[in-house]
Amino acid sequence: MKTHPGFTGPILALAAVTALGIAGCNKMQDAPATPSARTTVGTEIDDSIVTARAAAALLAELSARSYGFKVETRKGEVQLSGFAGTQADIDRAVEVVRALPGVKKVENKVSLKAVDTTVGSKVDDGIVTVRIKAALISDASVKGLDIAVVTSNGEVQLSGFVDSQGKIDRAVEVARGVEGVRTVSNKMSVKK
Repeated sequence: MKTHPGFTGPILALAAVTALGIAGCNKMQDAPATPSARTTVGTEIDDSIVTARAAAALLAELSARSYGFKVETRKGEVQLSGFAGTQADIDRAVEVVRALPGVKKVENKVSLKAVDTTVGSKVDDGIVTVRIKAALISDASVKGLDIAVVTSNGEVQLSGFVDSQGKIDRAVEVARGVEGVRTVSNKMSVKK
């Protein structure tokens, strides 16, 4: 077998790292001292599948009316949030999601829209949402990627699963400080 002299060093280094990684696979892991709110990779994949199924089912059942819903899943618990035009749409969404395989519980945190929106207010709401997401991401004490933000006529709804009540309180505080926000509705839950 021919090898190029310049590749032997990197190949040997890669082989050594791989061998060490394989050897480490047989090492016993210490049990955590306290229960953790973390999920396994398998659970996260299952949750992603449930979230995708729920979004697809809502789109099929409610078509364009489903665009106001946010779907998030943690350990089989589905959180529906966002804004809907009618209570019938909210009730139907909960019913559709509850019937899906892998769904253990449905948390309904959907709000009714106060008034019909115009194109101008939708653009303004989009700008407010982007500003809030940016503020949450840049805040050192809040993981902005764990929090969904939906805005309707200046009313902001924060949802998702976060690590602690302190992070929920801080996220609400950050959102209230963004220009264009009239009210902030907290629909977040602490991870279990």
